[in-house]
Amino acid sequence: MKTRTILIAIVVCLGMCFIAGVAWAAGEKAQFSRSTIDLGMVVSDVEAAAKFYTEAIGFTEVQGFDVSAELAGDSGLTDYKAFKVRVFVLAEEATATRLKIMEMPGANSKKVDHQFISSSLGYSYLTLMVSDMGAAVERAKKAGVQPVKEPYRLGGNNYLTLVKDPDGNIIEFVGPMK
Repeated sequence: MKTRTILIAIVVCLGMCFIAGVAWAAGEKAQFSRSTIDLGMVVSDVEAAAKFYTEAIGFTEVQGFDVSAELAGDSGLTDYKAFKVRVFVLAEEATATRLKIMEMPGANSKKVDHQFISSSLGYSYLTLMVSDMGAAVERAKKAGVQPVKEPYRLGGNNYLTLVKDPDGNIIEFVGPMK
């Protein structure tokens, strides 16, 4: 009898957790129109960055857009300097995360210290979940990008490898070795 009572309590608890989870998810979906994020990044050389993210990483460039001086200044993005945004995705899907890169000539931008992820405050790295670590590392090497270190085994068949973009930003590959 005691075992049956415990099983019933577990089933009721799991059911309540499921209902709470569904309610939470429904609330979150109502709060955001997309469950992925876009990441904007100012780079020192937009052509070098575009080449890195397409050839070494595997992004695909999609339609970008221009930001007028008026919009840039009135919104607080820049001090009324217009700029062009180039957009990159890992998959051409409506909900795909977008990497937006832009160059700001004459803005006197400063590089962030990315020797280690703890070297500076703020966003420190971009994580890409890969399906084949060996292929991801080989693609980077073929594009002239050397990993910071050889793939590090996390456990099982999961590995971690870091590469850096032309401005030193850290890109983290996580996935299995095939």
